[in-house]
Amino acid sequence: MAGLWELPGGKVEAGETPEAALVRELGEELGLLAQAADLEPLTFASHGYAAMHLLMPVFVLRRWAGEPKARELQELAWVSAAQLDSLAMPAADRPLAPHLKVLLSA
Repeated sequence: MAGLWELPGGKVEAGETPEAALVRELGEELGLLAQAADLEPLTFASHGYAAMHLLMPVFVLRRWAGEPKARELQELAWVSAAQLDSLAMPAADRPLAPHLKVLLSA
């Protein structure tokens, strides 16, 4: 969804767990090395788009190796909890903002 602020992640490939898919995507998208064992379940998003229905598990990751780099030409930014509401997000991600605010404010 070009031009929108999205959470890192992507499609789960055949034979992959959601955790393994996120670890893979963090490497591909951001150049980060993470371990599935370090992922903590937070919540999930369920949203109906015209072409598909998205069911997305959301995890918290507090430990990784590397510095985030835009490996797919996307813009990156660290944002505060107060800035979340001003970001243009996909419809499926918008309901996750309250959960992220709690995490960012802790």
